Amino acid sequence: MNYPAPSPELNLGSIFPFELDQFQQDAIASINAGRSVVVCAPTGSGKTLVGEYAIYRALSRGKRVFYTTPLKALSNQKLRDFREKFGSDLVGLLTGDASINRDAPILVMTTEIFRNMLYGTPIGQIGISLVDVEAVVLDECHYMNDRQRGTVWEESIIYCPREVQLAALSATVANSDQLTDWLNRVHGPTDLIYSDFRPVPLEFHYCNPKGLFPLLNDSKTKINPRLQKKKGRGGERERGRAGRPEAPGIIYTLSQLQQRDMLPAIYFIFSRRGCDKAVAEVGDLWLVNNDESQILRQQIDDFLTRNPEAGRSGQIAPLYRGIAAHHAGILPAWKVLVEELFQQGLIKVVFATETLAAGINMPARTTVISTLSKRTDTGHRLLNASEFLQMAGRAGRRGMDKQGHVVTVQTPFEGAKEAAYLATSKPDPLVSQFTPSYGMVLNLLQTHTLEQARELIERSFGQYMATLHLRPEYEEIAELQNQLVQLHEQIAAVDENEVAVYEKLRQRLKVERQILKTLQEQAQEDRQEQLGMMLDFAVSGTLLSLKGKHITVPSPVTAVLVGKTPGSGQAPYLVCLGLDNRWYVATTADVVDLYAELPRVDIPPEVLPPPEMPFKPGQSRRGNEESFAIAQRIPEPEESLHLAPEVAEQLSRVTAIQEQLESHPLHQSGNAATIFKRRARYVELEAELQVMQAQVEQQSQRYWEEFTNLIEILQHFGCLDNLVPTELGRIAAAIRGENELWLGLAFASGELDNLDPQHLAAAIAALVTETPRPDSKVNFELSNEVAEALAKLRGIRRQMFQLQRRYNVALPIWLEFELIALVEQWALGMEWTELCENTSLDEGDVVRILRRTLDLLSQIPHVPHLPTSFQRNAYRAMQLIDRFPVNEVVE
Repeated sequence: MNYPAPSPELNLGSIFPFELDQFQQDAIASINAGRSVVVCAPTGSGKTLVGEYAIYRALSRGKRVFYTTPLKALSNQKLRDFREKFGSDLVGLLTGDASINRDAPILVMTTEIFRNMLYGTPIGQIGISLVDVEAVVLDECHYMNDRQRGTVWEESIIYCPREVQLAALSATVANSDQLTDWLNRVHGPTDLIYSDFRPVPLEFHYCNPKGLFPLLNDSKTKINPRLQKKKGRGGERERGRAGRPEAPGIIYTLSQLQQRDMLPAIYFIFSRRGCDKAVAEVGDLWLVNNDESQILRQQIDDFLTRNPEAGRSGQIAPLYRGIAAHHAGILPAWKVLVEELFQQGLIKVVFATETLAAGINMPARTTVISTLSKRTDTGHRLLNASEFLQMAGRAGRRGMDKQGHVVTVQTPFEGAKEAAYLATSKPDPLVSQFTPSYGMVLNLLQTHTLEQARELIERSFGQYMATLHLRPEYEEIAELQNQLVQLHEQIAAVDENEVAVYEKLRQRLKVERQILKTLQEQAQEDRQEQLGMMLDFAVSGTLLSLKGKHITVPSPVTAVLVGKTPGSGQAPYLVCLGLDNRWYVATTADVVDLYAELPRVDIPPEVLPPPEMPFKPGQSRRGNEESFAIAQRIPEPEESLHLAPEVAEQLSRVTAIQEQLESHPLHQSGNAATIFKRRARYVELEAELQVMQAQVEQQSQRYWEEFTNLIEILQHFGCLDNLVPTELGRIAAAIRGENELWLGLAFASGELDNLDPQHLAAAIAALVTETPRPDSKVNFELSNEVAEALAKLRGIRRQMFQLQRRYNVALPIWLEFELIALVEQWALGMEWTELCENTSLDEGDVVRILRRTLDLLSQIPHVPHLPTSFQRNAYRAMQLIDRFPVNEVVE
């Protein structure tokens, strides 16, 4: 390979003959210093220039660069761009099924291909595939947020050798500092280059049936006050018949843009049908002038001459007038034509689903966002800030527009308030989507021990974020451990034997007190029975002790019985005068003792309770001077007067232990309570710490647990022996797919070995086609050979479902019978138009099924340990399928 002659220092002025932005200069300085970079800047601000500089630098030093993108379409686009810039000889492309000029110094590939390449060598080492590679550019690095592809990005960064510089180019995200810190830890010295400067500033507008208005106030921080709801009738929005605001029509919105010279525009509509309907609705508008119309006609006609099968009546006529749709249901070749014409400024409005916002370089002067909410698996929700900014960021073409315009549109459900909220929101943070897969487990265990694999898993961004997220818990654990150490020191300062003796005494006192209480209760019960009889015979002047339901006093009050009055039942109420010179009306139940052995108190007949006191239990009144004289004569009986002998004996036992306890040195020191509190707290803290450590362990080990669960399933199917991949394990490891184990088991089952190529194509499609929507239909019958072969795979599939459920693994196990007859017919040579007429699927969906089939077929010849006949048939099946419009043409 002839690389350009190395030159020591590059002349920036000759490479980029224009003034560089500050962030671009900073990134270049970091790359020159041999450091990796994370470049975070808005869409369209010129991040790619940093990747291009890394290429120029590597070429000048006789080295190579890998340029990775998230999507095949982006890889193809980069290939075209770089060929123009650096010359075809210097640029190569690697895809799953093809390679062009693979030894070139600039090699473009998807991130997944790069990851698969890294699997082939022990992590951290420069394998054959990375010889002379100085830098790897990870374009669109915010794809780490992508649920299906995110893991690939994390793996690529973890496995990439440290001596290779990384240039991660990302749209603005809230936690770029965390991404950089993580790269510093797992890869090597990395600088964050952050810029929120947009070379073409954005102006936000709001369109309703009254016209087009600025969305924000003059300082661009809040909603335009004119758009806020007025109090009272009418208000900000035009009301429709149902009382909801009406959306402006598409033709009206476009005419507003045309009047203000705001075309070309990308008009985002979140459904394919919506995009097609919009094209039909505005199909009569002419948005191009005569000259543009001539150029358009020539290019479209050339394309149709080359690809007569690609034209659709509903799409060709509007395209001549500068109008097109762009979504996943459209034929890919037609989409490429639309992209090229749009980039030339010949198409004035493209109605697109949001997939267009993700990466393809198709800037416009204006983007229109037709609705601010979207339907997801979990229901309708407002767009999040990153989704909104990704679409808005397509507005404003550098070097062509002074300003980019973003138009939000009133709908019955969202208005200016929601639009202003999104337009002033900061971007969302990157979230890790890291998920171990069967392929990851098998590929790592082919070259690593379990311990090394664990270390790699624990280097993931997901693990880094989990650790960050758990930081408060880790701090709390450290605090608990600190408290335990202090308590331990304090506890250790006291003689253990002394504490043991004291604790024994404490426990004994507790037990003896309990016995005393029981004895007292028994004695009280016996006494209660006696009291009942004695009260029947009690006369005026008898001394009693009162406390109970009706006599609510803190401690029993001694009183003299003055008289009895008829009660509600058989027993009379007792009228008594207390030692405290108060009158009480009590029931027999309120009497806790009766002192028959004490002399009675003489009560003169004139001493009577106050006349206003009712004779009802619980009534109480203050006495007068006469009663006071009698109250003073009431003696205070001794407590031990009616003490049962067993109670007295137990009481003296309790007192003796109490005295022993009080004379113990610990008690004398006055610290006893503190010491025991500390010991109890120590036990409590230990339990708390254990619970917390278990919770943190569970959360922080999530990824490793998922990894070991996959190991269990792989061992069950015989893919691992003593943690080393077996022959079956090596088959599964060589496959790329969403469930490599399922595909490996299907390939190794022998059921597909002898199918004819057209039948094999259909069977392979069954393994990669997602369950279709219930209203999808195909008018072809599936041949028996395919149906029988697939039916035999059901047993393996059932077993896999059971195990995946047991281990909480949510990887898809597809086996689709409904749609795959299409693949068989296409392999048999059916014309494209006839094929599409016999299904309810969009053309883009049919291409996607066929391409996924092709992708898996193209892997079979390279998978080890498969029968030659199977591999040969797969190769033949590929040739049958790989024709326009399924083939991906890379000139």
